[in-house]
Amino acid sequence: MLEFFDSHSHYNDEKFLNDIDKVIQSTYDAGITKFTCIGYNLEQSKKAIEIAEKYHFIYATCGISPNDIEDFKEENLVKIEQISQNNKVVAIGEIGLDYYWNKENKEDQRNLFIKQIEIANRINKPIVIHTRDAFIDTIDILKNHPVKEKGIFHCCPLNQELIKEGLKLGFYISFSGNITFKNAKSEDPVNLVPLDRILIETDSPYLTPEPFRGQRNDSTKVKLVAEKIAQIKGMSLEDVAKATYENAKKIYKV
Repeated sequence: MLEFFDSHSHYNDEKFLNDIDKVIQSTYDAGITKFTCIGYNLEQSKKAIEIAEKYHFIYATCGISPNDIEDFKEENLVKIEQISQNNKVVAIGEIGLDYYWNKENKEDQRNLFIKQIEIANRINKPIVIHTRDAFIDTIDILKNHPVKEKGIFHCCPLNQELIKEGLKLGFYISFSGNITFKNAKSEDPVNLVPLDRILIETDSPYLTPEPFRGQRNDSTKVKLVAEKIAQIKGMSLEDVAKATYENAKKIYKV
């Protein structure tokens, strides 16, 4: 059986509240033998750690996303840095910029992004980047505030210039279920990413790939993302599974 690494999931989301243990076990049994539970504010970062500590094959990240900035308190950054030193925490994230949902607080988003890059550099961990409609500012910040351990463009927008710049900076590019959508123009963006820099993810419970779009997502469906990449690149599913598994292990140091 092939093994897969779902590099980005949210089992700390309330949509898994009633059956999380069942879903996680069935996912592992299906061959997704490693996955990362991603934090996006202080409380959900703590929850991600709790989940990771319960299962040997799950890892956690801690961070405050641009979409959670309304609840931001300066002291939360201190707490994020403290809990991120837990040995199950593999990155700071998800962090970044979102000008699609949040147009009125761009400066606050940029400041928070930079402060969390500084945390990542202090504790020698990579970052997980959320960016939407903020290509120029995201790249500008990364160029002016280099990340020592690099990181991942999570659910990377299908923006070829963003991908090119991200690769130049040494980051990994992660694709999710959106590359399977019928209206997605994913061939050129996926082909831009060399096999040694590509990751797969679900962003569970969101972004469920075709043909299950509209249902709750879970990590078993990361196989559909890998299949789409294999189709686009003209490769075997086995080669994509192996490469993305090793890439995720490398960037997360697990």
